[in-house]
Amino acid sequence: MPRSLSPSSIDEADYLLELQNFLAELSQNPDREPVASEIEVLQSIYGDNAIRLWHPPTSNGKKSPNSTDHTIRYEVLLRLSSPHEDVSLKVLVSLPEAYPKTSPPQLQLLSKYIGPFGADSNLFGSILRTYISVSGVEWSEDTVCVFDGLQNVLDRCVAWYEEKLSAEKAGELVRDDAKGDHAGPGNGTRQDLPNPPAVDEDQISGVNDPVPAVLPAGVQLYVAEPITDRKSAFVGRACRIQHPSEIPLILSHLMSDRRISRAAHPIINAWRCQVDGILHQDNDDDGETAAGGRLAHLLQILEVNNVLVVVTRYFGGIHLGPDRFKHINQAARNALDLGGFLDAPETRKHVGRAKKH
Repeated sequence: MPRSLSPSSIDEADYLLELQNFLAELSQNPDREPVASEIEVLQSIYGDNAIRLWHPPTSNGKKSPNSTDHTIRYEVLLRLSSPHEDVSLKVLVSLPEAYPKTSPPQLQLLSKYIGPFGADSNLFGSILRTYISVSGVEWSEDTVCVFDGLQNVLDRCVAWYEEKLSAEKAGELVRDDAKGDHAGPGNGTRQDLPNPPAVDEDQISGVNDPVPAVLPAGVQLYVAEPITDRKSAFVGRACRIQHPSEIPLILSHLMSDRRISRAAHPIINAWRCQVDGILHQDNDDDGETAAGGRLAHLLQILEVNNVLVVVTRYFGGIHLGPDRFKHINQAARNALDLGGFLDAPETRKHVGRAKKH
């Protein structure tokens, strides 16, 4: 009698079969065959089950993630090197249609925690900048480079993790010392350190505070007043863009601000950019199911091009239901209006071929 498979093993088999079918289809395209070969090499290095095609939260079934979007997205499960091999993390790999010929890949940290430590904005931003930073990986045209990027991410995460471990150990020693210093005669009690000051709503919005990282030259962010509802806050931001390559730089710039990165959904975004008569566009839910697609639809019906719009949502502990999408769209529209993008001729729609990333 054949042995029955557990639900988890069935899921693993489904993911693996889906990837195999996708690679077989990809290999039929001469322009994409290097991508298929590279993924197969990554499987041989990290394990067959370490790579899965990435599906948005709204995806049902096993439809290929690039059926309506020419960007290939897959997630890779990585393990830190010894002696931390029990600690794992997930990285999202995004390959634009022009990769590897004329465009680099993009890496994004999916894991909110590495071991017991919450991933901070600096780590997130550094991974996002893997192929555009001097401390990252050099990309050359017509050369596959995802493996080099993943190894760079691993090295960075190991260093970050060990730094956190050292800081935790140092904190324990400080607390032990403080306990001895503040112990009362005969009662063994100590004085508690003061609690950090409470963060008010103005600090949460981060509207008037400067963002520490540097924006691409010529890019100006317009930030609308926050929309609040039942302790949740929605902050819209918009800026003009000249080329799709500016998008990861701008998002990384935003994520380098702790007041933005600590939000439940920091960078819900959509963008449209016309280059040489071709309309490029993409969106990201950032964990808020279907929100990115709604922002993309908003840009489409408003006929706005050459613009990136980003909405940050701070969750107040009360579920808002469908109202959250109303606030997300309104926050985005407020930012577009504030920046003058709803009336500016250079952001109005032009006829051209559409191309998704």
